[in-house]
Amino acid sequence: MIPTAMAFHSLLRLLFLLLLLPPFIVSQTSNVTLGSYLVASKDSPSWKSPSGDFAFGFYQLQNQEQFLLAIWFDKIPNRTTVWYANGDNPAAEGSRVELTVDEKLKLTSPNGQILSNATFMDDGTAYPVEGVAYAALLDTGNFVLVGKDFAYAWESFKNPADTLLPTQELPLGGMLSSRQTPSNYSRGRFQFRLLENGNLMLNTISLPKANAYAAYYISGTFDANNSANSGYEVVFKESEYAYPKPQRAGNTDQSWTIVWFIPSDICNAMNSTPPTRDFNEGFGSCGFNSYCTIDSNARPSCECLPGFNFSDPNNKFNGCIQDRIQECNPSPGKAEDLYDMRQLLNTFWPRSANFEWTQSNEDGCRQSCLYDCECVVAVLREGICWKKKMPLTNGMVVRSINGKAFVKVAKANASSFPRPEGPGLWKKDQSETKTRSNFKHFGNKLRPFAYQELVEATDEFKEELGRGAFGIVYKGVLRPPHSTVLPIAVKKLDKVTQEGEKEFKTEVKAIAKTHHKNLVSLIGFCEEGPHKLLVYEFMSNGTLASLLYGDSRPEWKSRTRMAFEIARGLVYLHEECSIPIIHCDIKPQNILLDDPLTARISDFGLAKLLMSDQTRTTTAIRGTKGYAAPEWFRSIAITTKVDVYSYGVMLLEIICCRKNYEVERENEDDVILTDWIYDCYIEKRLDRVVENDKEAINDMTEVERLVMVHTTRSLSKALHEKGHSNA
Repeated sequence: MIPTAMAFHSLLRLLFLLLLLPPFIVSQTSNVTLGSYLVASKDSPSWKSPSGDFAFGFYQLQNQEQFLLAIWFDKIPNRTTVWYANGDNPAAEGSRVELTVDEKLKLTSPNGQILSNATFMDDGTAYPVEGVAYAALLDTGNFVLVGKDFAYAWESFKNPADTLLPTQELPLGGMLSSRQTPSNYSRGRFQFRLLENGNLMLNTISLPKANAYAAYYISGTFDANNSANSGYEVVFKESEYAYPKPQRAGNTDQSWTIVWFIPSDICNAMNSTPPTRDFNEGFGSCGFNSYCTIDSNARPSCECLPGFNFSDPNNKFNGCIQDRIQECNPSPGKAEDLYDMRQLLNTFWPRSANFEWTQSNEDGCRQSCLYDCECVVAVLREGICWKKKMPLTNGMVVRSINGKAFVKVAKANASSFPRPEGPGLWKKDQSETKTRSNFKHFGNKLRPFAYQELVEATDEFKEELGRGAFGIVYKGVLRPPHSTVLPIAVKKLDKVTQEGEKEFKTEVKAIAKTHHKNLVSLIGFCEEGPHKLLVYEFMSNGTLASLLYGDSRPEWKSRTRMAFEIARGLVYLHEECSIPIIHCDIKPQNILLDDPLTARISDFGLAKLLMSDQTRTTTAIRGTKGYAAPEWFRSIAITTKVDVYSYGVMLLEIICCRKNYEVERENEDDVILTDWIYDCYIEKRLDRVVENDKEAINDMTEVERLVMVHTTRSLSKALHEKGHSNA
């Protein structure tokens, strides 16, 4: 039998193997000699096992001219893969796999470049045995490189993809990963792992990172009192191998049959296992703004809320996006003209944050959400109404629990965004036609604006809100017909290069796909010749910088809450977006505050729009002095860690309510905040950092925990600079 974690339903499944030979066939080998190779093509040959049951070679992806280096069942019509090497980087036609005369197995592109995602690429790592004599695909489905001493130098069984075969062992620390969809072999969100303590675990991960979320199944095979009783491997014995016969003579159409799976209800299992210190909760089996239900075959099915559509129609486990942007603060009597409240029975999002709940009846719950610009869904259960913002996570239908969900959906003929065809602020000229044409690049989530429309909305860019690396931000007001006034912030990008024209579309498209309560929402854009503008929701409480550096000190609890809100926004940008976004300029000036003082990250995704001469400074720094990570000063690749470093600097400012660099300080040791706090930390005198803050002094455990976010990396940096390369 085979256990596999399939992305399209993410369950551990045991499948009958459809082998056409009886079990008493003795395993043999058909050796692949040094110098042998295969070339990817539609009719590419393969290296077969002696029985012919398995084949190794290039597996063509459905309806594509791309290939996996894979092992598959070769005697059945449904040539099911059991192992593959390059799921995240399919090979083009003409690619080549070769067992070279210098005893390496290489997967190369048509131009000879080694494909980086090959599991066994030639990276200079020595095999654990002396040399390779030949390769072979065994009757078990294991592809092996055999050393000159007949020991295995490498084997596919030790590097599984999404399947275990009979006799294949999964050791402690071993893992299987699902794929995105049945036809997309990129790494999926579901993992099957045997932990070092002996527990078998099913969990989801963030993509493209692989940070693990809380388990939704744990085997319980760990014995804390006697480790000898704990699990140590997963293996399916050969005696349990199944050889089903055709149903009738001449019928060779055989298909896989599910004989067992866990958990029985993945929708509920995602919410029943509490997060731990090491694993947070994730966003469920179906992604953001969706809900999971179990069909008659016990398979999970994902659905979008009314007014939402799948972000990727080919992958319904990747979450949903809103069709129309919700307008804020409709005046009394107008909300009913803009929105309907659609009802879903027994549908819940138990792990989504509730920003308000109260004792209520059905009408009161519905009306409360209708007139709240942040409310997307209100859930009524047992006389209590929970109002929820986006993004919604871990949605599920639980028919055994009575309750109702009311979803706010924009009416088709309402004037909420994006605006329908018709009169108003649109200018019927060539510039509008160009803007509308470009709008096709971004989907229906963003609203395209004509430049003249934004000139009028900002009163000819009269009121400046702030300046930054990307241009100037102005306050504006939209007055769409048949609707209420909507304040906006218009960012005028005055430093986009000619090379940045194409990047503008790419970056705005990436920003358009983001939706998180700790990010500033993008409403729309303008692209008319040299005019490149972005239209955001207006944040009424300004920047975090103005709050921290002002005359009065914000409460300690408010500051720590904001710190965590910013961190959640960064995690979303780095790990949970379909396209990861590195901000490159995290600082208090780029953190905006809404009405309830919720921290929202702004200017994300714009770093690539900087003028080329700004990125060609002597240090190649793209961020802001004082917040720039050490990576900017070296010729090394920039990763999301640069944002983490900048966040650490800003976190210290949040703790102390002062700027990172203050030349006018009386004590010169205090001028650079990061250095001073680092010294206080080493000297165990963190009380000096918050000596005038009674609330913080009473919470020194939290102060130390927050300071360590930055000082731990500072210590690593110091050790590295002193020559300790293993720091």
